[in-house]
Amino acid sequence: MVEAFCGIWKLVDSQNFDDYMKALGVGLATRQVGSVIKPTVMISMNGNKVVVKTLSTFRNTELSAKLGEEFDETTPDDRHVKTTFTMEGDKFVQVQRWDGKETKFVRKIQDGNMVLTLTFGDVTSIRTYQKA
Repeated sequence: MVEAFCGIWKLVDSQNFDDYMKALGVGLATRQVGSVIKPTVMISMNGNKVVVKTLSTFRNTELSAKLGEEFDETTPDDRHVKTTFTMEGDKFVQVQRWDGKETKFVRKIQDGNMVLTLTFGDVTSIRTYQKA
């Protein structure tokens, strides 16, 4: 099912991302940069691992893991988290856990776009990507 998400995706719309980053405790300078950059996300499979690369003028990241396998991640805002990728029906889900906290990234394909819903506590951000 992850195959439906494989490809190169460019950010075209972002709602409430600054509030989401603020809730996470991201500093003002990083939030200002994060609010204006338009990252490209590349999702692929490498054997039985999902690979998620995020490319931007701010920072590039690459995550690679099997579905359901917890791994260590250092986020672009420098949090050290335990991350897990799963499929929940037709949704590609990424959960980050640290210091008793949790944030969830839910990706779904909608009208040919990848819609990413980020949730932390009661704060939600929706970011829409088009296939490049």
